[in-house]
Amino acid sequence: MTSIRHFPATYPLPDWRNFGVMLRVLLGINGLAALAALVQAPRPADWVGRFVELAAVVEPLLLVGLGLLSLGRDLLRKLPLRLGQAAVLALAGALAAAMFVYARSLDLVEPGAVLRAVLLAMAATALMLAYFELRARAYSPAQAEARLAALNARIRPHFLFNSLNAVLSLIRARPQQAEEALESLSDLFRAAMRDPGAMVSLADEIDLCRQYLALEALRLGERLAVDWKIGPVLMSLPIPPLMLQPLLENAVYHGIEPSPEGGVVRIAIEQKGDELRIAITNPTAGQAQHAPGNQMALANIRERLALYYDLEARLETEVDDHRYEVRIVLPCQRLVR
Repeated sequence: MTSIRHFPATYPLPDWRNFGVMLRVLLGINGLAALAALVQAPRPADWVGRFVELAAVVEPLLLVGLGLLSLGRDLLRKLPLRLGQAAVLALAGALAAAMFVYARSLDLVEPGAVLRAVLLAMAATALMLAYFELRARAYSPAQAEARLAALNARIRPHFLFNSLNAVLSLIRARPQQAEEALESLSDLFRAAMRDPGAMVSLADEIDLCRQYLALEALRLGERLAVDWKIGPVLMSLPIPPLMLQPLLENAVYHGIEPSPEGGVVRIAIEQKGDELRIAITNPTAGQAQHAPGNQMALANIRERLALYYDLEARLETEVDDHRYEVRIVLPCQRLVR
């Protein structure tokens, strides 16, 4: 089963195809180049010019190296950790050697520049690998799962109590429907109590949301209308659990309950290339009264997305006079070791 143990921050040899990893490498190496330029510049005013000269050498090596590491990511992950790190160091040294040997053949650099370039490239690479190893220790699987458990614990009470209240409202007036609702509620309880570090399929999360909305419909009646638009999408795609339900709960609580006329909650799910896009829209009636709770749920989901996907996932909101929309974008393919 896919779990938090398989994601970028929890393994010392990084996922070279992850956007967050690439960004950190680019910033880290360019930061080292800027520091080297500051040391080498005869005057502070010459720092920018020296940095541009160094960047002209560093950037091609860096981009080619990241491209090759991205292509060889799966092979590197199959190697023992130290051997994989050694392979990354060797690649950095080989690229620097190839570039400077070519420059030496054109008499563009002095003879000793080749060895110096190889050592500097390997030293910079070693620093980045040490950073990722320290980061992996800080985000160990146990700590990540503990944090996820804490975040899920904040979601569960609202989810379970609201569902239970929906059933209680039916017991006297419609006992037959209350019995059916209790059966659905037991399924919801099992889903809510599952391992917070484990991923679930998109199909399972959609089924959970349908059951939750069905319970809310028993309580709100015709005031709650739901419009599902699911495009061509692979329903077995893994996503974090309880990712959509809190957003639907917000949509009902902020957009439907405060309005005597009710409204429509719209859920759109589509797959575009390597991205899974989810949008949940509700009316803005009564939004102002419940804004703090809404922001707490959004912050909770943002933090869980960061634990699962680093910088590759995003959550966006859009508000106008008549609607409130939350959009989530997730990568479709995750690395499983």
